[in-house]
Parts: sequence; C-alpha cells; structure tokens
Amino acid sequence: MARRAAHAHGFVILALETSCDETAAAVVTEGGRVLSSVVSSQAALHARFGGVVPEIASRRHLELVAPVVRAALDEAKTSLAAIERVAVTQGPGLVGALLVGISAAKALAWARRLPLVPVDHLEGHVASLYLEPAGVEPPFTCLLASGGHTLLLAVREHGSSERLGTTLDDAAGEAFDKGARLLGLGYPGGAALDRLAQRGDASAFDFPVARVPGVDFSFSGLKTALLYAVRDLEPDELERRRADLAASYQRAIVRALVGRLHEAAEQTGLGRVAVVGGVASNSELRAALPDAAFAPLPLCTDNAAMIASCARFVASVPYPRYGDLDAYASAA
Repeated sequence: MARRAAHAHGFVILALETSCDETAAAVVTEGGRVLSSVVSSQAALHARFGGVVPEIASRRHLELVAPVVRAALDEAKTSLAAIERVAVTQGPGLVGALLVGISAAKALAWARRLPLVPVDHLEGHVASLYLEPAGVEPPFTCLLASGGHTLLLAVREHGSSERLGTTLDDAAGEAFDKGARLLGLGYPGGAALDRLAQRGDASAFDFPVARVPGVDFSFSGLKTALLYAVRDLEPDELERRRADLAASYQRAIVRALVGRLHEAAEQTGLGRVAVVGGVASNSELRAALPDAAFAPLPLCTDNAAMIASCARFVASVPYPRYGDLDAYASAA
C-alpha cells in the first residue's frame, strides 16, 4: 500500500543531511512534493561553547540519525519499501559530521540495493527553491547566505551553478552571530539580532559597507566597527542603545548583500534574483528584496528536503558502486 501511494507522486527519495549541527531526514517525490522533513537541531547543545564543536556534533549525529530517519518515514506515512533512491550531503561541511550521514545513507541504500545520490550542500540550498509550492525555475541570479557560506551564483539549469562571488572572510550568517555575541544575545544569535533590530533606529550608527573588487564580500571590518562601538559606550548607554546598534549593524550587512546581488544580476544578465540559506529568513533582507524569490522559511536553514530536491537533477551512483564514496570539507 505504501509503495502504491508513493508511486502516485513519482519515485520517492529519502535524503539525509548532517553537514554541521542539524541532523535531518526527508522524504520527497520526483515532482518536488515534500512528504516529510524532520530536523533535529543541536543549537542548544553547542550554545555553551559559543559555536559548533565538531567532535560533539559528530557524536550527536550518531545518536540522532536513526531516530530522525524513522521519524521522516513515519511522517511521510511510508516505509523503506517505498523508497527508490537515497540521497545524502557529501560536502562541504564538517567531515566527521558528514561521514555519519554518508555511512547511514550507504547502509540504507545497500540494504535495499538502491542507487545513492551524493549531493553538494550548496547546490542543495539552491534546490530548496524547486520544491512545491515555490516552484522557481532557472535561470536566475542567486544569493546563498548562511552561517558558513556567502556566495553569488548564476543558476542557468537545475542541479548546477556558476560561482560569481564569495566572501573574503566571514560569511554573512557568521557576521550576524558574531554581532549578536558582541551585543550579549548568545549563540546562535542571528534571529535574536533580527528581533532586537526591529526595535532600533538603523540610522543611529554609520557602520561601513566594505567595497572589494568584483562581486565579493567582506564583513570583518564591519564586525570590528561594531566591537569598537560597543567598547566606546558606557554600560548604561550600551544597554539603552543596544537595539540601535543591532539595527544599524543589520542594515550594513543587508546593504552589502542587496547591493552585490543587484550588481551580479546586472553582470550576468539574469535579472531574476533569488535568496537561499539561513540568512534568507532575515526580515530586513526580505523587505529589501520584495521582488526576489526566497527559499520557504522552513527550508532556509539546513534540512534534508533541499538535498532530496537537488538529487532529482544530479546523477546517482548505482548499487553497489558507492562503497568508497567519501566526504569533502570545502567547496571546490
């Protein structure tokens, strides 16, 4: 019964994502319908350290990967018998964390003699736009902004993209988290900084927007400017102006992202723009790009549905040739 129901929507993919500190599994159909998407975050576990500890993340993935897969199958009201393809994030990310997902995906695929689809995590973020109900189609210019990456991409076809620009230092999401830490908002702090900024005056502080060659980004100078501004204020005044600092700092990051995205779109001639990654959930960025296509809010941060979406458009490795499939830490 499960197999017949699944086939009504085309072949069914089970995907795993373990590139950083989210253990995720999803079941997605060939047509891009998300039957389930389960994400177990380790944010609270790493908060005491002010960032992700790779060894702790890997160990937690080991504990969570089987329960998360079971939960995804249950939510989809299906079973492994209905799955016709297994997909997994191959990289970039934390190697130890990636290997947990890859090992689990290999085992699941091997046991059922299914093909395995290794997916690039960054292309997965782009593919979050292709799922129902968004249904965005190439070509477009894409901003991918997350805690680990800030990229401008020319997307002309499903499953692949051309890199136009990147960050020379901090990623945008990392800049948000570091700014939140300087303002005493804890980790992860991007969402907290966004909420605080909504109560502040974005013109109160004149933070710099770095101008570097091409369509690359740099956020280290902005982070330093916030550090100095915080240090220069007396404790009482700092508390009173915390929201203004957050708003001004956020405005500078958003100005940099929006400005470069428009430049890249003009450079490529791909006038339609899209935004994916964790920073795509930022309220000011969304307001600044009213005509852009954004990843659905539940699919902005790391998830397995986006990995399954990308797996629809890239080559699979047939059984049993994926035994030596390995992870990679950095983007090519």
